[in-house]
Amino acid sequence: MRPFHALIPAVLAVTLDGTLSLQAAQPTSIAEQDKLIGTWQLNVAKSRFRPGPGPISETRTYRRGPKGVEGTIQRRFQDGRSERIEYIAEFDREYPVAGTEAYDHVLLKRVDAYTAEAVLSHAGRVYGTARRVIAQNGNTMTITFRRENAPEATINNVSIYEKVQP
Repeated sequence: MRPFHALIPAVLAVTLDGTLSLQAAQPTSIAEQDKLIGTWQLNVAKSRFRPGPGPISETRTYRRGPKGVEGTIQRRFQDGRSERIEYIAEFDREYPVAGTEAYDHVLLKRVDAYTAEAVLSHAGRVYGTARRVIAQNGNTMTITFRRENAPEATINNVSIYEKVQP
């Protein structure tokens, strides 16, 4: 049996005088580990939509529910259309998406603590891919969406979001 102190994660730290010390790592909550959780507002001026036009506003809300991350995307377009897209998902499994005719499933893959990739599909065929990167400070999120098989032209959007502070 291992002693109790061996069960506590530890990190090596360099002290101010240059010596090494062994310190217990501080446990973090799920909310601290997952910087995605919260409300994000699209910064239209910093975003790029090619070929465009993109939405005139978008709010993304993510919360941790009992079955996974619950995502809600609310967006409005210049022509008056609006969408409310909803899903519940975890990594490495395909989940249904409601609220848009463009795609009906999402498959998420975690790349690292700040990066995730998604494959969006409709009726079993890939619709497009997205890469989400959250800044290390947790205040900015960039989603790069690409769709190469679009009927009109390749779509390459870069959306910049800012976290709404509670």
